[in-house]
Amino acid sequence: MNATKALQVGRQPLIRFLGKRSTPSQVDHTPQAHPASPTHSLPDSFASYRKKAQQHGPLNPGQRSYSSIVGGHVGGAPGASLGRVEPEKGQYFDRSELPARFQRLSWSSAEIEAIESGGASMHA
Repeated sequence: MNATKALQVGRQPLIRFLGKRSTPSQVDHTPQAHPASPTHSLPDSFASYRKKAQQHGPLNPGQRSYSSIVGGHVGGAPGASLGRVEPEKGQYFDRSELPARFQRLSWSSAEIEAIESGGASMHA
């Protein structure tokens, strides 16, 4: 005799369901705007939504705001064709462009030795 079958015979589920299972007689499947939607309205059509949608650039192939989109994909032209990219005032692209007080500090040889030894060289 299987021991597992003998154990399962007297087993009772821990979840108790209230009432009989039933599906509603009428379910409303009409599209509705999400409750957190900023406009609380649905787009007129998927095509009109796609004209305004952006994902790594415009999704609409007819919208040519980026000249690097060639043949329906990004990367068909060099990035230089987009023109010069400059950060706005007060913004920086790299940490090395920041004022000296915000730049990375160089490591001293004592700090490097402490890290490589796991901190044991500081207490020896």
